[in-house]
Amino acid sequence: MRKFPLFVAALIGITLSSTLWAAPIGPWITPAIQSDGPMHPLPDAAYQPSKSKVYKAVFAVTRPSKGANDPDGGLTPVARAVNVFASAKVPLNHLRFVVLIYGIDASPMVLDNAHYKERFGTDNPNLKIIRELKAAGVKVVVCGQALAALGIEHSWVDPDVTIALSALSTMVILQDQGYALIHWG
Repeated sequence: MRKFPLFVAALIGITLSSTLWAAPIGPWITPAIQSDGPMHPLPDAAYQPSKSKVYKAVFAVTRPSKGANDPDGGLTPVARAVNVFASAKVPLNHLRFVVLIYGIDASPMVLDNAHYKERFGTDNPNLKIIRELKAAGVKVVVCGQALAALGIEHSWVDPDVTIALSALSTMVILQDQGYALIHWG
C-alpha cells in the first residue's frame, strides 16, 4: 500500500523536473541585427567579451539557401555573432567582421534583386540581412572566382557587396591581419 504513494510522488517529481528542465531561460533577442540571428542574453556566462577590445573575424560562408525564398543559412551565424557581442554591450564599431561568401552554392545570394528574380523567380531574400549586416559595420564580400565560375557579371552583384579577387586570397590576407577564421559550412 505504501508503494503507491511513493510511486505517485516519484512520478510527480519526474514530471516537475522535466517541466523545469524544458522551461525557457529567457527571451530570444536581436539587439543589432533584427531580421536574423536571435540569441539569449547570458550576462553571467563565462567568456564575456570585453567592451573595450576590438574583435576581428572573417566568416567563411559556403552554405546554400534552403530555397529560393529563404535567406541563406550561412548568414544567420554572422547575425548571431553580431547580436551576441551587441548584447554584451560591445560597441558595433569594435567589431571588424567580414562575411566571405564563396562557392557555387552560396554565391548567387549576392545577386541584386533583378538578377536574382530572373534566375530564381522570386525576390532575393538575402538582401535584407545583407543590408542590416552592412549597417552594423559588417563587410559582405563575395569571391570573384566563384562569380566567374557561375557566369555572374560583376554588375549583377548587389551594391552592398564587395567583390574580392578570390576567397582563398582574402582568407590569407585577413588572417595575416589578425582576423580569426570562422567557417560555416
